Amino acid sequence: MKSAVIVLFFLFWCCSDAATEELYRFAVARQPVPVFNQPQAAMPGATQKKDRCGQVRELEVIALPGTVFRIVTAAHQIGQVLQVTTDEYQAPAGVSLYVDAALLEQQQVRPVPRKPLLPQQLALQKMLRSADGLPYIWGGNLREGVSSGEQRRFAGLDCSGLLYEVTDGYTPRNTDQLVQFGAAVEVEGLTAEKLAERLRPLDLIVWKGHVIIVLDQKTSIESVMNCGEKKNGVVLTPLIKRLTQLLQQRRPANAWPADTKKTALFVVRRWL
Repeated sequence: MKSAVIVLFFLFWCCSDAATEELYRFAVARQPVPVFNQPQAAMPGATQKKDRCGQVRELEVIALPGTVFRIVTAAHQIGQVLQVTTDEYQAPAGVSLYVDAALLEQQQVRPVPRKPLLPQQLALQKMLRSADGLPYIWGGNLREGVSSGEQRRFAGLDCSGLLYEVTDGYTPRNTDQLVQFGAAVEVEGLTAEKLAERLRPLDLIVWKGHVIIVLDQKTSIESVMNCGEKKNGVVLTPLIKRLTQLLQQRRPANAWPADTKKTALFVVRRWL
């Protein structure tokens, strides 16, 4: 009897993943698709609320064409909205993702994952420079936004969205992952001048909450959100000037600490 139970347990354990996989349904984006953190925001024709800075905080990311989703909740359970997950976007802890079902092509078999096409360094620098002056959009990672009838929505870029767009989604979408992305550059204790000497084009100056991209040896680029009259969006800044400003607010560290309370830091990650 005991051996039979063991055999049944083994069969259940080895086959449960396959059985569960058969129950999952999948979907693929054939066009840019906005992904939200609230189901009502993903309803067809919904008007998303804006905060005091004019940002739609319900927008998490814009899925690029070819993005594969796993459907967590079927459309008939929550109307015309699907709750989904995707390997291309790691949602913050406790956050669920929702999309308009009509914008996805649903499939029973897992589609082939999208393969990012990472441009060469010079092309990346050119694309970054061309973003100068574009507006800041919370959750935005596609400068032209998404089409909605005859209008376009969410046209602009947030800080990590700027990097995500030019790399075709090769880089992580959120700064929570960017602080560990690529290789660490030792910068602890350096002055602005010494930092500038150590940095290379496309290095990331990053902390949980923001990322600055080293465009070249003399220039940084970032997308900043300002409420009020200050300039809002993608800006170019002399590298030394930006480092000097940053060192007045944060200290350079060689690695992002496990103690999340120590937030007045930044790290440099070399990924290319």
